[in-house]
Amino acid sequence: MKRVFTLLLALIVCNTSWAYIRETLSVHSAAMNKDVPVTVILPNAYHSMEKLPVVYLLHGHGDTHSAWDVKGQTGVLADQYNVILVMPDGGTNSWYWDSPVDPTYKYETFVSKELVSYIDTHYKTHADRTARAITGLSMGGHGGLWLGIRHQDTYGAAGSTSGGVDIRPFPKNWGMSLRLGTIEENPKNWDNYTVINLVDQLKPDAMKLIIDCGTEDFFYEVNCALHEKLAAAKIPHDFYTRPGVHNWDYWRNSIKYQILFFSNYFKSAQEAK
Repeated sequence: MKRVFTLLLALIVCNTSWAYIRETLSVHSAAMNKDVPVTVILPNAYHSMEKLPVVYLLHGHGDTHSAWDVKGQTGVLADQYNVILVMPDGGTNSWYWDSPVDPTYKYETFVSKELVSYIDTHYKTHADRTARAITGLSMGGHGGLWLGIRHQDTYGAAGSTSGGVDIRPFPKNWGMSLRLGTIEENPKNWDNYTVINLVDQLKPDAMKLIIDCGTEDFFYEVNCALHEKLAAAKIPHDFYTRPGVHNWDYWRNSIKYQILFFSNYFKSAQEAK
């Protein structure tokens, strides 16, 4: 695989000073026969550290692999919690599916198989599900839970912030019909490729889940419905709502709590071994 990277040292001041290392990669996907841009954030002391856990961060519709870094300002969290942050490019509107109608879109295979393998091969990671988490915002919030639940052998924890966790109320939005076909012609795809219908694949305490959404967000109602379905199935999960809309002010705040949640999971999983 071709690895093209630039190293940048960024200093962020937020009461305490934190430094981190940013690498921009080009990771080849055999499934899609193309190179995919990926941003990786490492703690500043990474090269003197032992193996670290990894959090995969997925961007939203219309954004790129750099969104969580540049707009989300998440680099500080890698240094604060001693985790590796991996931010793949999911295309404009992949929704992180292996599309059933477009064979050129295989982002589920890329993220959860090809990219995980690449990261574990090229970085000092704990190559184990108990040291991996995945989350994202909006389209990436759907992706975080979609990939997390469908690949419980790969991830021990999954999350979503402002996620499109039930796509069916929005059949004309965000290019989803390009990946699934129209809801009128392909209703089974829309049922089979939505997060809320994956709840029956979960068992109590099989993985750690964190979900949040702003109360003024257009995805608020579907997130509440997912919470209710998880609760009815007795699947433990953290569910938070706060005043907020679908924007970076909400997500920059939300991700701090999610990384803390994942960090606590990684620590407890290591202690249990």
